[in-house]
Amino acid sequence: MHKNYIPISEIFYSIQGEGINLGKPAVFIRVYFCNLYCEWCDTKYTWLNQEYAKEGIDYVNMNEDEIIEKIGKYPAQHVVITGGEPLLSQSKLINLIRMLKEMSYYIEIETNGTIKPNIDLIKYVDNFSVSPKLSNSKVDYKLRIRYDILKYFSQLENVTFKFVICDKEDLKEMEDIINKIQIEKRKVIIMPEGTDEETIKKRSCWLIEYCKERSYRYSPRIHIWLYGNKRGF
Repeated sequence: MHKNYIPISEIFYSIQGEGINLGKPAVFIRVYFCNLYCEWCDTKYTWLNQEYAKEGIDYVNMNEDEIIEKIGKYPAQHVVITGGEPLLSQSKLINLIRMLKEMSYYIEIETNGTIKPNIDLIKYVDNFSVSPKLSNSKVDYKLRIRYDILKYFSQLENVTFKFVICDKEDLKEMEDIINKIQIEKRKVIIMPEGTDEETIKKRSCWLIEYCKERSYRYSPRIHIWLYGNKRGF
């Protein structure tokens, strides 16, 4: 069988620190390359140098067997494929994900919602964690918001939407997106932006009250609380 080589930034074992699967032990497969450049991104090492990126320095090309061998060293049956933007590599990921599902792994993909998932990919994924980027990302609107693709995601059952909030002004922008594509409340997760415990706590105080008022799910960033803003945790 032909081997797909996937550009891997890192593979590590931790817990899922945010979103619908908060607290679950998981193996993270972080794919290199991204199509957006968010100002507050905490994984800039997956795209900051991508125009000049070199295999073996910025990322490692790994095939399905090599990735599965590394994943198998850990006890968790939960895999989070993240980035960067993993759907840039979705054609290479499909066979890996199919193999993992045959081994009874739970598959979660974190995506920015600007790339339509392949139908063959959708049937193997347990949860797409879609995070539409708001203006706080400082990314051009036309690049970060694709309503046709967000609408497509919203109609899937295996999807949640995670909004990153810096200040109260972001909430109106978030609500506009939710209303325009009619996202069900049960699929919405709101999370404070922050790469240090103090910032997250400060923003959480008023954000939790908003979630209580509107009946949204709140998500902290447990990995920041536990490990700080460090790579591979």
